[in-house]
Amino acid sequence: MTADIERWDVIIIGAGLSGMYQLLKLRQLGFKAHVYEAGGGVGGTWYWNRYPGARFDSESWTYGYSFSSEVLKEWNWKEHFSGQPENLRYCEFVADKFDLRRDITFNTRVKSAHWDEAANEWEATFEDGKRARARFLVTAIGPLSSPTMPVIPGVEDFKGESWHTGLWPHRPVTFAGKRVAVIGTGASGVQAITEIAKTVGHLTVFQRTPNWCTPLRNSAIAPEEMEKIRGRYDEIFAQCRDNWGCFIHTADPRHATEVTPEERDAFFEELYNMPGFAFWQGNFRDVLMDQKANDALTQFVIKKIRARLKDQKLADKLIPTNHGYGTRRVPLESGYFEVYNQPNVKLVDLRETPIERITEKGLKTSDAEYEFDMIIYATGFDAITGAFDRIDFRGRNGEKLRDKWADGPHTYLGMNVAGFPNMLTLVGPHNAATFCNLPRCIEQNVEFVSDLLEHMRDKGLTRIEATPDAEETWTAHVHDTASRLLLTKVDSWMTGVNKNVAGRQKRTFMAYAGGAPKYRQKCEEIVANGYEGFALT
Repeated sequence: MTADIERWDVIIIGAGLSGMYQLLKLRQLGFKAHVYEAGGGVGGTWYWNRYPGARFDSESWTYGYSFSSEVLKEWNWKEHFSGQPENLRYCEFVADKFDLRRDITFNTRVKSAHWDEAANEWEATFEDGKRARARFLVTAIGPLSSPTMPVIPGVEDFKGESWHTGLWPHRPVTFAGKRVAVIGTGASGVQAITEIAKTVGHLTVFQRTPNWCTPLRNSAIAPEEMEKIRGRYDEIFAQCRDNWGCFIHTADPRHATEVTPEERDAFFEELYNMPGFAFWQGNFRDVLMDQKANDALTQFVIKKIRARLKDQKLADKLIPTNHGYGTRRVPLESGYFEVYNQPNVKLVDLRETPIERITEKGLKTSDAEYEFDMIIYATGFDAITGAFDRIDFRGRNGEKLRDKWADGPHTYLGMNVAGFPNMLTLVGPHNAATFCNLPRCIEQNVEFVSDLLEHMRDKGLTRIEATPDAEETWTAHVHDTASRLLLTKVDSWMTGVNKNVAGRQKRTFMAYAGGAPKYRQKCEEIVANGYEGFALT
């Protein structure tokens, strides 16, 4: 390697779950692969999201890696839905187990990645000015890794503590005796609010859009139960593999519109009392496709929310009116609605009184001024394409990826883009992994990319690029598949709409809604047909 440019076979951006596994697979195949990571450690989501209450919404024992019998044998999950500190320890355990850190450069954020046509390779430039080159570039940057701040004047004026949930400090933050504001009631907001309310002096929640939330029902895993889980891992992962979203919850084959109201409500009640996504993912097969079925489900949840709140006028504000249950990813909670029964918790509905500005002492809405010791921005992420937009990717003829995707992403399998040779995108847009119990789909993505690179090396091939026809056919298939679902009619990060990001107002579909089994089958067919749809030279 020269002093100023590091050279590898493969550059991997990101040391989260996908980047770690990709590094391990390529190392095992004999490639010189290297990871560049913006953070100071491994873990991706679980390195950055240290806010109070952050935890899995997939069952822990379905979430971890399945590729290593040693890891499965040695690691013990302590909760059915594990919290962030334990999740980060798990990532660190895997990194230690396979000595991954020796091939990772931390605290190094990628500024740009440009394709060099003459050299047939990528050059990455980092924010510190250093550079690296490789034949192949693999992005492992995550679908929810670009935090967004709200578009509110005066954010820099506030003199108290302020944090974004996705950029939480690596030290304890205390709430006792403090006046705390939380802006946002999405998934991270719901988790943080519930935990902060346990010790806060006074909490004011500023809500623009209420979300449907249902109980997580977390519990500890006793050692003897962990042993039983360990004995069932093959069965568990096989069940995940065959399910649409790779969760353990299988949709009921019946239609909600074809059973009696009594049968329907009894089934709703049974699922509602089960942990995790059972109520969302294990429901009647038509509740996310048929409006009448979804209306029945939504009315059931409304009754549950109202029963948990003392003030029904407050319930009116916390119940969504612009989308049905399950048509956005559902935040799971552990006592969220009961928080609003506390005398030291206040809800401010921003649809009635929007925030005008942040001030030195707090914030001002259209009808009041508030003083706070701390403001927490639970305002989410620029999902799926946001992390790509923050890096200056340029393909053939200097084409910018953010320009190509200005009206929505165009991809082949969510893993390659026409005009961007030798760039492979793990958990990219239009990929089943963006709509999945992530590690289950990450493993499929990584294994596809690893097999592809091994195939190219063995055949003496140095360049791969999706054909424009294959890209447009796949993109059309993504949109056609999604059109059957009610969620495509709703503004959300899955449909590319984000009011906190300029230019994110046009609805498109960011994920792949055909399900993980169908996606995997498609990938296998493409491989069997000699990597059909790719130009390999």
